[in-house]
Amino acid sequence: MQRLVASLLLLVSPICLAACPPWGAERARSEISELTQRLAEWDDAYHRRGLAPIDDELYDQARARLQQWQQCFPAQNAASPSPLAHAGGPLPHPVAQTGLAKLADVAELRAWMAARDDLWIQPKVDGVAVTLVYRDGRLHQAISRGDGHSGQDWTARARQLPAIPTQLPRRDEVILQGELYWRQDAHVQARAGSDGARGRVAGALQGKTPAADSEARIGLFVWDWPNGPAEMAKRLTGLAAMGFADSVRFSQPLADPEQARQWCERWYRQPLPFASDGVVLRQGRRPPAERWQASPPHWAVAWKYPPRSALAQVRRVEFRIGRRGRITPLLQLEPVQLDDRRIARVSLGSLKRWQALDVRPGDQVAIRLAGLTIPQLDSVVWRSPQRAAVQPPNPARYHALSCWQATPGCEQQFLARLAWLSGRHGLAIPGVGPGTWRALLDAGLLPDLLAWLELDAARLQQVPGFGATRATSLARNLAAARQRPFPHWLAALGLPDGAALAPDDDWQRLAARSEADWRAAGTGAARARQLWQFFQADAPQALRARLQQAGVHGF
Repeated sequence: MQRLVASLLLLVSPICLAACPPWGAERARSEISELTQRLAEWDDAYHRRGLAPIDDELYDQARARLQQWQQCFPAQNAASPSPLAHAGGPLPHPVAQTGLAKLADVAELRAWMAARDDLWIQPKVDGVAVTLVYRDGRLHQAISRGDGHSGQDWTARARQLPAIPTQLPRRDEVILQGELYWRQDAHVQARAGSDGARGRVAGALQGKTPAADSEARIGLFVWDWPNGPAEMAKRLTGLAAMGFADSVRFSQPLADPEQARQWCERWYRQPLPFASDGVVLRQGRRPPAERWQASPPHWAVAWKYPPRSALAQVRRVEFRIGRRGRITPLLQLEPVQLDDRRIARVSLGSLKRWQALDVRPGDQVAIRLAGLTIPQLDSVVWRSPQRAAVQPPNPARYHALSCWQATPGCEQQFLARLAWLSGRHGLAIPGVGPGTWRALLDAGLLPDLLAWLELDAARLQQVPGFGATRATSLARNLAAARQRPFPHWLAALGLPDGAALAPDDDWQRLAARSEADWRAAGTGAARARQLWQFFQADAPQALRARLQQAGVHGF
């Protein structure tokens, strides 16, 4: 449905509370200009061509961000065009399409309802708005929303859509406002979101002759009858008589805010025949149609579903190197709130994905929650005009057999090896985690992966932050790790998965195996090669010698 006129959008956006960016005048001018241009492109696509290149909730946040920046840097402001500046068309609307203001939270909902009576609620159908004009019982005009004052002539296309009746059982002029939507089978908004439904409707309407299968998938929800009866109940009765039964089914009277919340929750989580992005509350009685304007009215308002995505600015790009040499890019973000979570970073999963997206500091990205818990990057919404340099690690340098010591460039992988060694998949050393290893490394006590075998309580007590009690306990736990079974030690050192070990296996016997021997034991070709390489590599052999000297079983 209609996007909120920009100035009213910004009143309810939490982005307005964000701190001002630490930019100089030239950077501020460049960033504001880039976002202004991007918003103009989105407005043109949405209002003039019926396309939705960006989700409404991200559009709203982008508009709010522009106003925040303009408030932070008033000297750099250029005149911002209205979102509807070029959205009009050749056909005037007989009654203005108003748009809707949006409530930010339950407190605003209560305040809005407290000042009004005769209230009704409808799902906010996510589609393409249209005005239909009938004269002498026949479809006379179909007009796109445009700028609310005028729009494009969709009459020829409308006559091809089964959902739009070409005749009505009335002789007087009938003006209807509604939403063309993409029919869905048991669509659950909480699970699937809008799933590009609006874009499919817009795409089907772009051609002069929509495909037959597209025609059948387009439905119509009439949300108002501007020149109909003054009372909502009578309007609904009249709409039902004209064949618009869904208008009755999805228009419910409201008694209080709790009932509004219940309907919102129901339509969000239960199957509907269309996508929706919230609910619309409206007074049954409203001003005469000739007084309507192309701006949000006082007698109707939208209450959106919880946002599924948040707009976040990238602060910096980091690269984490795991114990096997895998490089994982991480985006550190200006914190954003999504659902009930504060999100300050997100993983890109792989170096290849970061290279494809080319995310840099200052870029604005869309963040979603996967499975309602894990933040993930959905897309780059727009890029900063100033492309900061980012130097990723060289992937050729890091692999399963690299970084057994904390040499320059190897610290991350080395610490990851230690964390794995002491963790539950390795030796399961009580009280030892990444923080412990970092402290020992900073104290110069870990020149290699097994240097901790030689640490006693006296040396540990010299580490900053390690008191006598902690040092004694840690020394005891480290010494006890020597007694762990041989298979646990192999796992702790990073032996590739897939090695079927016999009870009497030891290092010497395993190291004597060839690739063919590993394959003959039932290991796949790729894993067999990894196992053979592990036992032949210099670093694991040196570790074996240390463990043999320390009297660890199996080495």
